[in-house]
Amino acid sequence: MKLSGEGKLLRIFLGESDKVEHRPLYEIIVERAKKAGLAGATVLRGIEGFGADSRVIHTAKILRLSEDLPIVVELVDTEENVKGFLPTVDELFERAGCGGMVTIERAEIIHYSPGKKTGR
Repeated sequence: MKLSGEGKLLRIFLGESDKVEHRPLYEIIVERAKKAGLAGATVLRGIEGFGADSRVIHTAKILRLSEDLPIVVELVDTEENVKGFLPTVDELFERAGCGGMVTIERAEIIHYSPGKKTGR
């Protein structure tokens, strides 16, 4: 699949310890995005952050090693596909019983296509 032009970036902020049925929430979001046919997903682990109901700053500093570092899941696709995926995100947050934040931003897609297979 090739994709270019105006798209949307769906950015989902959550915590590393957020789970659905004993599995990381970010992992389930990525699986559901793939199943939904979205163009791609990336999970980024933050080194420090806090959320709306946090009483402390979660950090990766060695003296205060957190088990709940910030996680950001980024998905880029057409506006239709991104907005169509929002009910899934809502459902997963509900099942996880956790807080988080979801944003949608404009994204100019310059290049998106499968790479050429090499003999790896």
